[in-house]
Amino acid sequence: MKKSVNLALATIAVSSFLTLTPGAALPGRAQEQDKVELKIQLPKPMFIGTPRNIKTPNLEAITGKARGPFYVPKGTELISLKKPVTSSDPQPVIGELSYVTDGEKSGEDGYFVELGPSPQWVQIDLKQPYLIQAVVVWHYHSQARVYRDVIVQVSEDKDFVEGVVTLFNNDHDNSSGLGAGRDKEYIETNEGRLIDGRGVKARYVRLWSNGNTANDMNHYVEVEVYGLPVK
Repeated sequence: MKKSVNLALATIAVSSFLTLTPGAALPGRAQEQDKVELKIQLPKPMFIGTPRNIKTPNLEAITGKARGPFYVPKGTELISLKKPVTSSDPQPVIGELSYVTDGEKSGEDGYFVELGPSPQWVQIDLKQPYLIQAVVVWHYHSQARVYRDVIVQVSEDKDFVEGVVTLFNNDHDNSSGLGAGRDKEYIETNEGRLIDGRGVKARYVRLWSNGNTANDMNHYVEVEVYGLPVK
């Protein structure tokens, strides 16, 4: 008798699964349905083909494929445009710190800010806390090069002493002194590098670098931060 009851229950369960309304969400997919693809306006590419002769011990595999879609919660907006920028190098060698959030992503000359050698950072003040969903950074991308020790951190503390969350770190040997990272180095392209913000609550975004494979200087074309207001 017990065996018959179990068989009947199993049959009902299978039947219920097979008669789901077309398009109905399966368990575990509800969260995906609440998200939308993040649309990023890309600048034109400045070089074509697979880069060669770049030697670095921590470089990710080069696939030559375009970046796949990235999904964020509905209502996510660009929150960094025209926001104030400060830096560890207050007097850039070339350009202005305002270039970092001016909305111009071209790889041509005149669109980037150049900071001095050694580890340097730029910091964006979003003016209020947000739930950070994504950070996209464009270093100088008119030629294939790798920027060293790229670290992206967020915090509600402008001095980055407390509540610091590291979203990305490819400083594999801890040469910047912020901890060894597990992320890979990458070649700059017009796509920029998209970094998952993981919904972390923060007001400030700080980005580090430590020279590149072409020279010792640090360059930023644009940084875009996407997020949701804190309710």
